[in-house]
Amino acid sequence: MNAERTASACFLVAMLAALVLAVVYWQGGNPQAEGVLLAVVTGGIGLGIVLWAKHYMPGAEVEEERKPLASSEAEVEAFREDFEAGETSLRSRRLLLASAAGALGALGLALLFPIRSLGPRPGRGLKRTAFARGGVRVVQEDGSPVRPSDLSPDGVVTVWPEDHVDDADAPTLLIRPRASQDFRARPGREDWTVDGIVAYSKLCTHVGCPVGLYQAESGLLLCPCHQSTFDVLDGARPIFGPAARSLPQLPLDVDDNGYLVARGDFSDPVGPGFWDRDR
Repeated sequence: MNAERTASACFLVAMLAALVLAVVYWQGGNPQAEGVLLAVVTGGIGLGIVLWAKHYMPGAEVEEERKPLASSEAEVEAFREDFEAGETSLRSRRLLLASAAGALGALGLALLFPIRSLGPRPGRGLKRTAFARGGVRVVQEDGSPVRPSDLSPDGVVTVWPEDHVDDADAPTLLIRPRASQDFRARPGREDWTVDGIVAYSKLCTHVGCPVGLYQAESGLLLCPCHQSTFDVLDGARPIFGPAARSLPQLPLDVDDNGYLVARGDFSDPVGPGFWDRDR
């Protein structure tokens, strides 16, 4: 009985520690407290199992000679006494099972909370930007809108959606190639430029580095990370380096006040190709 009570106490302590661990996770976490509580939970469950096993498992081998199968009156009386005593043992065993199940269940509940720290599923978050709603002004880092006249030939400026200059997936390059350069619009994108200004995502399609080096004479964009090179005059097609996908293009327009706006989202999901994989 003492071993059963001690094992039950170990399970109850482990269960309480697991519930406290769940609360700590919920409140934002504390590595030191989590470590101590997890040690108490696992230690309590382990000690309880060991005590339980030692109590119910015989520790010695016993040999007994076979006797006549008929039970004597003394054996019948001993069985009756054992059975009546077993009712108390049965109740204590129920307590033992309940406390063990409670400790394991509480630990399972506590271990669910770290999943919360993984954050929400991205869903379509990697396939859409703040430009998606259409009619969004493109603005510089200080929030100032841009007119076509603000870009001279060979000019390059980085812009974001208005009110979303902190969005990591939205930096965009506005580029105005020279009039003498042969800009070849992709089919269906003939009206995506304004006064010769074209807009491409600034995120390299290799691993997402910022593409910011513009070679005006040749109309090429260079990624400084792995030297992927994109042809601005041909839909930002990669012509050198590890990138295998063109930079997504942003359709441009002008609002009633003469500022550049995005008519919709990029032609393709921005950033590395693996961002766009569903599985």
